[in-house]
Amino acid sequence: MRLYLRQKTVFFVFLLFFYASFYIFSQEKTLTLDEAVSLAVKNNLSLKKTEIDLAASGYSQKFFWSEIFPAINANASVGYRWSPFSDPPQTGSYGLNYSIGLGLRLDLNAGIFYTIKNIQLAHQANILRYEDACNQLSIQITKIFYSLVAEKNNLLFLEEVFSLAQRQYSRSETMFRNGFVGELSLTQSRLALENARYSLNAAKIAHNNNMSEFCAILGISVINNIILSGEISLVRIEADSGILIEKYLPLRPDIIRSSQEIERLAMSEKVTFWQNRGPSLNLSVNWSSSAFDPFTDSLSATAAVTIPVDSWIQGTSRYQSLSKAQDTLEKAKIDLIMAENSAKTQISSLSALLHNSWDSILIARLSLEAATRSYELTEQAFNNGRVESLVLEDARNNMTNARGRLIQTEFSYFNMILDLSAALNISWKNLIENYGVAGE
Repeated sequence: MRLYLRQKTVFFVFLLFFYASFYIFSQEKTLTLDEAVSLAVKNNLSLKKTEIDLAASGYSQKFFWSEIFPAINANASVGYRWSPFSDPPQTGSYGLNYSIGLGLRLDLNAGIFYTIKNIQLAHQANILRYEDACNQLSIQITKIFYSLVAEKNNLLFLEEVFSLAQRQYSRSETMFRNGFVGELSLTQSRLALENARYSLNAAKIAHNNNMSEFCAILGISVINNIILSGEISLVRIEADSGILIEKYLPLRPDIIRSSQEIERLAMSEKVTFWQNRGPSLNLSVNWSSSAFDPFTDSLSATAAVTIPVDSWIQGTSRYQSLSKAQDTLEKAKIDLIMAENSAKTQISSLSALLHNSWDSILIARLSLEAATRSYELTEQAFNNGRVESLVLEDARNNMTNARGRLIQTEFSYFNMILDLSAALNISWKNLIENYGVAGE
């Protein structure tokens, strides 16, 4: 009896655990855009590599004084000295002996200051690179997030279309049994139902695959119970490209990087100049002690100044290194001009596209309204027996296609907003807030 009660208790606990687990894992999790971006930044492997570079350059900047820290070397040796063939055999200091020493060497060059400045510039460049990588990842996640939201809305619409096809087939079946329509009309209604079912299932499979890929980017594995919380709220963007270029061009990461690269190369040119043509000061101090002479320590100090001469002679390797540094700096200045021209073209193009594409959204919305009204009227006519099922199916297909075009057009417009905000290096929400036209 006791064994039976124990088995029953174990079974009850197991059943309770099963239902509790099912309840926990069946709960739907709402995921906002900000949460998705945070997960992506946290789990992105490429971003982690950039963080490592940032930490390394930050460490170098923190201990910049290492560039002028002297080299310190300690040495020690142990030996055995004896002379077996001397007459008489040598004694005294012969035998096991040792020596120790300590050396300090400091090399100073006039280019040290510019080397330290380059370390600081390298860290600033890594900070900018990390921030830009985060911004680009955020834009990528935003595009995918709202693409999935659009797919989900389209799924809801396809489910509604499937329900319409089911109701149409049910009515056709009733009318066929009562002799109001023929077998061909019933077959066409069933075909329309199967087409709607196929479109819905294909859209579900594609949406699940895209959700799986999105969750992989975010670094999470559960996809079945995730609901994306967000809606695309579009407004017309009206902004003069000239004003945008003047205000935001200097804030672009590529422009800032190019400017920083010019500054870095200018510093490198000065480093190369002073290393090859400036005087160098070498200070060294050495101390040693030996068991061979235990009562005398050796201490020496030297100071030397080196002035290069060959770097002033045209054609020598040092002279050529100076010339190459100047050429590299000039090419960086040209790269900055090219980056500015490319950025201006991109901003102007995106501004014009946004201005012209709003009309396509208005047309797509009117097309959907017309297609929806056409379907409603055609459905009434079909119910009254005035049109065939093929006409009703065509009207429903037109409504479905119009809905799909509107979703695609709105999403394309939203992507252009994201691209323009990226080109200006500002948040897309700020772009809508500052340049959106309300009431349209």
